Amino acid sequence: MLFDMSKQSPSTQRQMITLLKQLAPQEGYTRSLLDGVRFMRSDRPLGRTPVLYEPSIVIVCQGRKHGYLSDQVYVYDAQHYLVLSVPLPFSTETEASAENPMLAVSVRLDMTAVADLVMELDHQDTSTTTTPEGIISTPLDEVLADTTLRLLRALSSPVEAKVLGPGIVRELCFRVLVGERGGAIRAALASQGNFGRISRALRRIHNDYAQSLDVALLASEACLSMPTFHVYFKAFAKTSPIQYIKSVRLHQARLLMIRDDLTAAAAAARVGYESASQFNREFKRLFGRSPGEEAREMRASFSLLPPTQLEAVAATH
Repeated sequence: MLFDMSKQSPSTQRQMITLLKQLAPQEGYTRSLLDGVRFMRSDRPLGRTPVLYEPSIVIVCQGRKHGYLSDQVYVYDAQHYLVLSVPLPFSTETEASAENPMLAVSVRLDMTAVADLVMELDHQDTSTTTTPEGIISTPLDEVLADTTLRLLRALSSPVEAKVLGPGIVRELCFRVLVGERGGAIRAALASQGNFGRISRALRRIHNDYAQSLDVALLASEACLSMPTFHVYFKAFAKTSPIQYIKSVRLHQARLLMIRDDLTAAAAAARVGYESASQFNREFKRLFGRSPGEEAREMRASFSLLPPTQLEAVAATH
């Protein structure tokens, strides 16, 4: 029987929604039985909010999210999924309701495993080199939807999650890499040329945000002059290196205040700020509220959530 490969079937979508409602009974992120896979749920619409996503694949089964990076808009919903090859701070809007909650699964990219797939695929592929992209949204076809459904089924059972889960995650990554926009993601993950240099700089910032990060040193490590580093960095991250560093630090400080109940001053010091007043100004500029107001609002909004889920809530909203 022939079927349309360009989109998933209604039956597949219904089954994914049913499973996700069971696997993610509460709002925010819910950890799965497999490290690196989490479920996302929102029972209400959420306005445009700054977020920080790690390299990952996000497949939405119900509802819709819009991601905003500079002047680019990325839609991920039941027909489109999102892929990030590097950590990026951007902003999102969520369309959801109590009757039709936003339900999604997020799969963190294991760079070692994905690099092996990229190398294997590149050996087999002789097509023209594709321009690398750090973030894309692209149509969800029936094959990838079926892989996602099998992953959700496996994650409903401790035994299947342990035995079958890792293999299905590898297959899901493979399907993404050979999909319609897979070439752009493969080119990004291959980390070649100037894109690769900037990609490594982004990961360095993401990992060492609390350390003293000098842009001149980052440019030197990337083997680029300062002007060239700035040009390529902004072309890829849609912001300057200094603003990217600030954004990562502020997101991490927000998480520390919500998850670990740190004061604004303590969180500021933990992420590398020497001036509390500067931290307060820049935090309010990014999030629209003072650090104290933001922490109180987040705790009040999700006071019924287990503490282990607060980190995920901070990342989702």
